Amino acid sequence: MGPIKGFKRRKKASDKKVVDQNVLPSSSTTVPSLGSQPQPLDWWDEFSKRISGPLSQSKGPKSFESVFRISRKTFNYICSLVKEDLMARQSSYTDINGKPLSLNDQVAVALRRLSSGESLSIIGDTFGMNQSTVSQITWRFVEAMEERGLHHLSWPSNVAEMEEIKSKFEKIRGLPNCCGAIDITHVVMTLPTMDPSNHVWFDREKNYSMILQAVVDPEMRFRDVIAGWPGSLSDAIVLKSSGLFRLSEEGKRLNGRKLNISEGMEIREYIIGDAGFPLLPWLLTPYQGKGLSDLQLEFNKRHAATRMVAQMALARLKEMWRIIHGVMWMPDRNRLPRIVLVCCLLHNILIDLEDEALDDMSLSHHHDIGYSRQNCESSDPSASIMRDKLSLYLTGKLPP
Repeated sequence: MGPIKGFKRRKKASDKKVVDQNVLPSSSTTVPSLGSQPQPLDWWDEFSKRISGPLSQSKGPKSFESVFRISRKTFNYICSLVKEDLMARQSSYTDINGKPLSLNDQVAVALRRLSSGESLSIIGDTFGMNQSTVSQITWRFVEAMEERGLHHLSWPSNVAEMEEIKSKFEKIRGLPNCCGAIDITHVVMTLPTMDPSNHVWFDREKNYSMILQAVVDPEMRFRDVIAGWPGSLSDAIVLKSSGLFRLSEEGKRLNGRKLNISEGMEIREYIIGDAGFPLLPWLLTPYQGKGLSDLQLEFNKRHAATRMVAQMALARLKEMWRIIHGVMWMPDRNRLPRIVLVCCLLHNILIDLEDEALDDMSLSHHHDIGYSRQNCESSDPSASIMRDKLSLYLTGKLPP
């Protein structure tokens, strides 16, 4: 059973779309005529009045940032991305009073659902609309985002971009020519135990889960993701079933400039991952076993410190977009991979726009609490030699 691949880039013109700060007419400023005309309310001033329940029970006015955990600048940009799709046809979505929901309203509802992880009923009660409306709006937003926001998640497209990534990785703990860090996390679900077909989702920690595999750059930006494989599969099997594996094995990825580290010794481009992955010429894992040499221990320390960016990226993803954090109740397993993808896109957008919300988030590397580390014994001989060379280079023991 493979992952759901329900998204394709619609047209490249959207990749270069410029942010239109005036895309939200309700939030723009109107110049009064002769000072006699009152300015219209900002969209948030109006929308915030609808909020009810626990979310509204706080001292003073409820701020936009406290509800959505992103800046208004980022919100406006996301609205500009999905406007064409969400407003393509006359919306029939209304609140419980029959008032039509604007573009801003719809994006706000979808973002709250994704970022809070609250149930459809809680979101509906909070914003004054039916559960079915919340569900339909969220899914429509997901479909629009996976079309219009996909350019925010891509493998480095040119040599200069990749060289910058490698330079930043090397500055962490000295690993040269490193192009990414890979890790896997589980999206835990509650599924009916009486359905035999659900057994494939039952993982080694006795949870029902779906796997997300991600490669990140030094700034914790996702560069390659795949979601949808059952949690019962090992990290190694998921990797070997991915496009990343196929492209790398065929020499179509991680095939750039080799680094000359000593006379006649070169290090090719590679990514790093933990011991759950196989040791491959393009994927370096740590040394395993007892009685490791000082040289091997030093390599493992540098390796662990560098791949921490992947762990922190997945932890931040789950913390920021809490719909995939904790335990999901009876999710649609055909739609869940697409929801995970959109959460990854939103994660990258916050980084690309340098959203101030990131400054307030604590950095953790615990994204799969309760899951023990896997160990893969598969090792490519040429990769083992390359790792040994790199270990010697890092400790200054290679001949000049």
